[in-house]
Amino acid sequence: MRSLITLSIILFTSLNFSEPYSTQIALLKYNGGGDWYANPTSLKNLAHFCNDNLGTNIDPDYPTVEVGSFDLFNYSFVHMTGHGNVIFNDAEAENLRNYLLAGGFLHIDDNYGLDPFVRPSMKKVFPELDFVELPFSHEIYDQFFVFKSGLPKIHKHDDKPPQGFGLIHEGRLVCFYTYECDLGDGWEDRAVHKDPPEIRQAALKMGANLIQYAFTQQ
Repeated sequence: MRSLITLSIILFTSLNFSEPYSTQIALLKYNGGGDWYANPTSLKNLAHFCNDNLGTNIDPDYPTVEVGSFDLFNYSFVHMTGHGNVIFNDAEAENLRNYLLAGGFLHIDDNYGLDPFVRPSMKKVFPELDFVELPFSHEIYDQFFVFKSGLPKIHKHDDKPPQGFGLIHEGRLVCFYTYECDLGDGWEDRAVHKDPPEIRQAALKMGANLIQYAFTQQ
């Protein structure tokens, strides 16, 4: 059986398809009361941007997938966001772990207020791992677009510098956590947050880097 990674490379590099879209990225639905649905237009716009700039063929009509669902394994890139509480039960934590070990990639975007909840939740998924801040030299910042100073700052939040944290399992980045950045808000329709074009472009370019990295990493 081909791994998620192998399938991702095929989907990323093939440009002739019989179907209108060849792949999808998914939004993670979790329990606990946090608003996992916070940015309804963000993944649609990111898909369009990647299709236009990277030559991908991502369906802008993205699915929602629950943490404990086997459907999780259908997607090479899963996005998680929100402001509030996150709870993974034992079965959900095991399913998410197995997905990530099988080659999946999780992007967590703190939409402000997620940090105190997502860290213990991910500790349940990988008890043996801690989030580590990735250096600006990491390849996730040097894909189709180059970010020499790391993540762009999209929204003020607590006015701290943006940070990119990773969970690294046996040398592979399985989860990338963007903190004090708010990429997802920058991906949303301009009318939602009224961000200037250069801010939205920075967010979308960094998002495209995440997609390219997740789809092609070994």
